[in-house]
Amino acid sequence: MVIKRILRIGIGLVILLVLTGCASNFRYNWQWEILTCTSENIDAGCIGPYLLWILQGLGWTLAVASAAWVIAFSLGSIIGILRTLTEPILWVVPGIKSPWYFRLGPVGTTKGKITVDLGWFLHGFANAYVTLFRNVPLLVQLFLWYFVFPEIIPHEAGMWLKRGMPLPEFWTAVVCLGLYTASRVAEQVRAGINSISKDQTYAAMAIGLRPAQVYRYVLLPVGFRIIIPPLTSDFLGVFKNSSLALTIGVLELTAMTRQIEEYSYAGFEAFTAATFLYIAVTGIVMWGMSIVERRARIPGMISLEAK
Repeated sequence: MVIKRILRIGIGLVILLVLTGCASNFRYNWQWEILTCTSENIDAGCIGPYLLWILQGLGWTLAVASAAWVIAFSLGSIIGILRTLTEPILWVVPGIKSPWYFRLGPVGTTKGKITVDLGWFLHGFANAYVTLFRNVPLLVQLFLWYFVFPEIIPHEAGMWLKRGMPLPEFWTAVVCLGLYTASRVAEQVRAGINSISKDQTYAAMAIGLRPAQVYRYVLLPVGFRIIIPPLTSDFLGVFKNSSLALTIGVLELTAMTRQIEEYSYAGFEAFTAATFLYIAVTGIVMWGMSIVERRARIPGMISLEAK
């Protein structure tokens, strides 16, 4: 133990000396005061209201992330539930009867009536959605939605998406981020539901609950409590991935930081400020969700106290 402690102290001193040496040789004229500019003042070195730009960028980042998370959580929950469907959902084709018995995958006959297993198609759709959106890089999806999709739909609709729709860059980023993150949320929801013992499902059905009620009163309340930590990570991923929206013209935090760098040549100061803002927001979210997780934890299940 003593040797390990000495090694840790020695390594720490070496790193500190290296960093100190680098800092002493690093000559840079820091201009932190430009980050307080609220109006254009060339004499003070303020070519633009840099502080307002940073705050506006943070506001757009939060707006994109929040709106995208609404889509991601809602759609991802539905997709995740569909991926856990195991029981058939039969739909009787009206007005058609068959004198022969047959079974072709999800289509067959029941007492002379032709039935279609809708659950088979819903489960397949959910699997295809997750496979598609998880395996295509987010930046590629962003470009496809913004540059390609308006060109392959009817001309009038495409022109509305590019010109007529209010804030087309903003809403394109929101939809793209939401659909991409929904595939990740779906996997978390599926994992949470599948982690629940089948005994709880059988007990709920034994007291007369229908499958939809089993999901509503048993599986989803327990499953969502289990997956609070990974859902928190997914929300933070949306917040950080929103920086890619600058590639299609959304003036979020990273875009505004680059704009300040171009105007003032103070890239270190601008990106340092943006870094601390990202850290501050993610820290607040993590602190808030840790409280939620602590209050919602279920004894014996995944929680903050799990080792």
